[in-house]
Amino acid sequence: MGANRGDGFLALHHGERPLLIPNPWDIGSAKVLASLGFQALATTSSGFAASLGRLDGSVTRDEALSHATAITLATGLPVSADFENGFGATAAEVGETVRLAVAGGIAGCSVEDSTGRADSPIFEMAEAVERVMAAAEAAHAGPDRLVLTARAENYLHKRKDLADTVARLQAFEAAGADVVYAPGLVDLAEIRTVVESVGVPVNVLARPNGPAVAELAAAGVHRISVGGAFAFAALGALVEAAAELLAEGTYGFFDQSAVGAAAAREAFGS
Repeated sequence: MGANRGDGFLALHHGERPLLIPNPWDIGSAKVLASLGFQALATTSSGFAASLGRLDGSVTRDEALSHATAITLATGLPVSADFENGFGATAAEVGETVRLAVAGGIAGCSVEDSTGRADSPIFEMAEAVERVMAAAEAAHAGPDRLVLTARAENYLHKRKDLADTVARLQAFEAAGADVVYAPGLVDLAEIRTVVESVGVPVNVLARPNGPAVAELAAAGVHRISVGGAFAFAALGALVEAAAELLAEGTYGFFDQSAVGAAAAREAFGS
């Protein structure tokens, strides 16, 4: 993608409509999504973990880096890597994760303010900002700029505090984040408040019964992702096909299988 891959990726956030950035879970799904015409991709920690037979939060830094690099090489598209909380107990370790991503040719990454601890799931504001600042410094230090997305995780941990979420996203922007993201927001008025409160592109996670793409576009959202939804939709189709075979002894799943096989031939044949 060249030395300006991050600049090119960031430019995609400023089109006439939101950047739709789906989340593949392996190289095959990434190549299929690329063949369908998406302009960029993002990894999903939960979907990738599922592909390894694990739950979310179990992937190592080395695995996540290798996974994002492999998808980048397989598709040639800009890829934003889901790096959870940066795979570091300290801000310096978070910065090192981002430096490794830059060296690996990854166009972007996201860093959360989640701790991974059930008793205290969100970093205190000052520490969260320090971690984003370290990530931003690493992301923007050289010619191979990386697009940093900073995530405020309140709503995924039953902390539906819009004021604190907005304050965090504003602080992350000030610390150098290129994109901000509060996964779990579904209320259009709250999403609009977030968009109007920051000066950088906002990513929204597609959610059941959440606003459609057109509504999010009208609210000023710049990027929409799906997280692990596509990965688990694929697993859901597998469960349904297996259940049909076990319970009914019939093969109706071949209709959907034909769709997948055609997509694979199209995506993998070039």
